[in-house]
Amino acid sequence: MQLPQEVQTIISTLTKAGFEAYAVGGCVRDLLLEKEPSDWDVTTSANPNEIQALFPKSFYTNAFGTVTVLSPHPNPLPIRGEGIREVEVTTYRVDAQYNDQRHPDSVTFTKNLTEDLARRDFTVNAMAMATNSPHPTQPPLEKGRGSRSLPLFKGEMGGWRPEDTIVINDMTIIDPFGGLKDLNDRVIRAVGTPSERFSEDALRLMRAVRFSAQLGFTIEEHTLKAITEYAPSIEAVSHERVRDELIKLVMSAHPEQGMNLLQQTGLLAMILPELQEGVGVGQNKHHIYTVFDHCVKSLQFAAHYGYPLHVRLASLFHDIGKPRTKRLQGNDYTFYSHDIVGARMTEHLMKRLKFPSDITDQVTHLVRQHMFYYDVGKVTPAGARRLLVRVGKENFEDLIKLRIAERKGSGVPKAEPYRLRHLQFMVEQASKEPITVGQLKLTGSDLITELGMRPGPMFGGILNALLAEVLEDPSKNTKEYLLERAKDLKDKNVDELKKLGETAIQEEEKKQEEEIRRKYRV
Repeated sequence: MQLPQEVQTIISTLTKAGFEAYAVGGCVRDLLLEKEPSDWDVTTSANPNEIQALFPKSFYTNAFGTVTVLSPHPNPLPIRGEGIREVEVTTYRVDAQYNDQRHPDSVTFTKNLTEDLARRDFTVNAMAMATNSPHPTQPPLEKGRGSRSLPLFKGEMGGWRPEDTIVINDMTIIDPFGGLKDLNDRVIRAVGTPSERFSEDALRLMRAVRFSAQLGFTIEEHTLKAITEYAPSIEAVSHERVRDELIKLVMSAHPEQGMNLLQQTGLLAMILPELQEGVGVGQNKHHIYTVFDHCVKSLQFAAHYGYPLHVRLASLFHDIGKPRTKRLQGNDYTFYSHDIVGARMTEHLMKRLKFPSDITDQVTHLVRQHMFYYDVGKVTPAGARRLLVRVGKENFEDLIKLRIAERKGSGVPKAEPYRLRHLQFMVEQASKEPITVGQLKLTGSDLITELGMRPGPMFGGILNALLAEVLEDPSKNTKEYLLERAKDLKDKNVDELKKLGETAIQEEEKKQEEEIRRKYRV
């Protein structure tokens, strides 16, 4: 439990100048949990002008007392492979009202650390830390009870009052709101009155859930009740801020816990109403969970396997179209075309939340393609090549990951591992064969020089029609054969060529759809 040299230097520079200074907030929380902080914040009794006077390499561009100090070391301490390039140093302050539910209308600087900590969101984020002693006029404090790391002082904190100053391994921790105890008890609790904290900044509603998912903590009873009461106010928060919190939740270690809390508190209906539609919606015999439960369990498995963001989102949204396509057929339910409906819903919600277009396209494509059917002995090499064309070689591994997550999240054991390994083998073999127009032995230049054709829409139509044949039989990918076929095709119109180019793939998709409907009734 050590502060990086850059942070210690900033704190030391401030204290030697006669000011108080501490590391504060999330970095203290993470350090106590023996996690590597992603950023570092310092709070101080010095005002912004006094901070900048001590740190020439700094800038101050806000009205909230936060000065960004660039690293005072030429070779910053490596953190996650990079140095600490900047530290935010903020003057102790008291916030006025938050009429926009995001920023205080004004701030008042104070010399009281406890007043500054009182404005923070949760107790585990309302602790300050410095090396002992943090102030040159303050004598070293006696060490508090405890050991090197937080997990070792379970059961030993009974004698520590919340307002105590605790010293552990020469680190002074200022904890006026019981954050250390809540950290040890694995609890997220609002500082002071929960309703006041959430009325100040509605994004804190999601932050509470996100911290619960990241840390695996429970939310304290009164804090949870206030989240439920204030859930509608999340609509006042910008889509971009909601998106960023959602990403952190999805990328956490316990996203299922977080998604269930969003649903329990009413936040889900506000930010992801499309996913809310699946709550309580039963499925057919191939699933033991409701649509919503299946989706969040699939997400949890994606997190368990360490899959990237776009695969996790696809795992969460892959069956989002089922409630709108649910039909009773005989004694069971069907969900025909839920992949198509779900892809449209996914695209819409991700655009609404301002996700970047590239990740929106990736997730939407995976949702659209997640119902591919594959059975050993039934799908031919040609079928594997068509699947690769439809899915895209660059997306295939992600599609396999999605299939693994959603099968694990179904709750019904299936003999998938061997099938998927066999499919991967088939596709790897297929990828060695031509699957794009660019891999044909005949080019547009050949159509000009050999057949005297002029560039135009016919070019694409002929080449796509030839590709359809090569997908079925790669041995036809010779210049001689393709040139002869091109002679036969050049007199057809564009619509006929388009139909020829699409027929093979459409027939394969139709075959797969029939297999899926027969086997899974979806």
